[in-house]
Amino acid sequence: MLIKDYLAFSTWIDGDQPNVARKAAELAAGAKTDAEIAARCFEFVRDEIKHSWDHKLNPVTCRASDVLHHGTGYCYAKSHLLAALLRANRIPAGLCYQRLAVGTEGPPFCLHGLNAVFLEQYGWYRIDARGNKPGVDAQFTPPREQLAFPVLAPQERDLPEIWAEPLPVVLDALMNHASVLAVAENLPDVELLPSVRLR
Repeated sequence: MLIKDYLAFSTWIDGDQPNVARKAAELAAGAKTDAEIAARCFEFVRDEIKHSWDHKLNPVTCRASDVLHHGTGYCYAKSHLLAALLRANRIPAGLCYQRLAVGTEGPPFCLHGLNAVFLEQYGWYRIDARGNKPGVDAQFTPPREQLAFPVLAPQERDLPEIWAEPLPVVLDALMNHASVLAVAENLPDVELLPSVRLR
């Protein structure tokens, strides 16, 4: 992918929607660097947009502008809003995923959504705005990552790709389930490819 792909607006990352663009400009006001803007956008989404499951809040949101309007979203939806705010400020941003155990070790497993932002001083840097709570402390401290969740179990993964658009399996989970409970019962996952041993 090209860097322009991580600046583009779309159906789901609609940073050109007036309310999103207005909030992006408000967050950037007076900032002197892209890292300062990114930190403000990150902290806004992390702290002001409530995680749907933590707070048991409907409706289920997906599109960035809907996340902003309703003030709630699952991790995936919150990552869509953060990408939209960053792109509206001309800062390249993409979507990343971890595969994590739903319980302590799994199975089952599910995807967890977060972001990567391209900062002039550091390059690509992953950030996780899902929202902090006891035991979860994600921060913006480039170049050091401080994500919400460590990868611990054997079938958990930090998936290395940086996507310009949400994965279809994530869209399916958010668009085809009408309540936060229904999403929680149908969290998206991907199958891991078996490792190949080279002779």
